[in-house]
Amino acid sequence: MKVMVIVKATADSEAAVMPTTELLMAMGKYNEDLVDAGIMLAGEGLKPSKEGARVLFSGDKRLVTDGPFAETKELIAGFWLWKVRDLQDAIDWVKRCPNPMLTDSVIEIRPVFDSEDFAEQDPTGEILAKEAELRERLGTS
Repeated sequence: MKVMVIVKATADSEAAVMPTTELLMAMGKYNEDLVDAGIMLAGEGLKPSKEGARVLFSGDKRLVTDGPFAETKELIAGFWLWKVRDLQDAIDWVKRCPNPMLTDSVIEIRPVFDSEDFAEQDPTGEILAKEAELRERLGTS
């Protein structure tokens, strides 16, 4: 099972307050443990929303809004992509994580769709075969 582990933004992360050396070292050790366990597939921290943009889709129109975005609790400050046995395995690993922020923080865990989840929408298997080909080209199969 793949999960995206989402580190929610805080007022500090949105203000670009950098982590302490101690926190960076603790998170580095945690990431090393994830890699050693064969769980971590990817992970990155994100810059504050003031450096980003959103694109609203409405029919064939696209509306671009530059950051920053007001609702900090709705924003993401970083993420991991993990391969775990099940949701409980992911929860157990998140509970081992050092607090990734200087203040109280939230980490959300979301299962990633698997190709089989779309089998009903692709009765011929053509769409899934094309996706498998793309994953092969990306080296992520």
